[in-house]
Amino acid sequence: MKATTPVWAVSIAVVVMFVQALCGPLIVSLLTDDRGVLVATLSALSVTLVSLALVYAVRRFLGRQDWSGVRLTWSWSALWQAIAGLLAGAVAVASAKALAVALGLTDWVPWWESARDMLPYLPLALAIPVLNQAFPEELLWRGHVYDTLSARLSTRAVVITVTAVFGALHIISQSGADTLTEKLLYVVMATALGFACTVARMRSGAVWMAVGVHGGFHIGLRLTPTQHAGFAAQLVLMAAALILAAWVIDMAYRARAGREPVAAPETV
Repeated sequence: MKATTPVWAVSIAVVVMFVQALCGPLIVSLLTDDRGVLVATLSALSVTLVSLALVYAVRRFLGRQDWSGVRLTWSWSALWQAIAGLLAGAVAVASAKALAVALGLTDWVPWWESARDMLPYLPLALAIPVLNQAFPEELLWRGHVYDTLSARLSTRAVVITVTAVFGALHIISQSGADTLTEKLLYVVMATALGFACTVARMRSGAVWMAVGVHGGFHIGLRLTPTQHAGFAAQLVLMAAALILAAWVIDMAYRARAGREPVAAPETV
């Protein structure tokens, strides 16, 4: 199918990414003008639902692909993969920010200033970035696109393509980047995030750890807020921390594979 060729698969995914990000909130905005946390949660949930529908439609009607290829199957191991990924993403961000503060590049935002309005709805506030960004984006890129490209490209080419395109799209993201240098460094940081998520998908064999890494990244940002001072340096440190997280995930799975017993040869 033409839709499963690398160029078409990536191009369609780019369109889907923008459509799901716009249509989800638009649906909720047509129903209410409220801007409270509950409506924000519903808006984020709508992004996830729209993403599920779009990815299913693309695979079913354009690519004639089986849904199982997105590797969204549920099991107890999926839960632990998601938790491990969440910890990896959150620790990477928190450690990078802590290092930036220790080096005198920036300072913490007082907790009572950044989170006092969030505390009564903390679980929902932390769920919003997972539903709004982490799950739908990982379903699309590390689920659908990774599977589609794997049928035609080498693993290395898949990792490079999925990581690079995902990072490049963040040039138009809403972020704290003001200058051109900061915008470019934000793309570098997003590319590092995409690399960590792609390695998680490659090594775990499912999309859940990638969702965890991506969600943990956003949760880490919200729980460890810093001043905008030294933002460029913070982006560099976060990129380095995310690449280190990818290396740790890779080494952990390699070590695990090395500990698995080798089956004895069959005898006749």
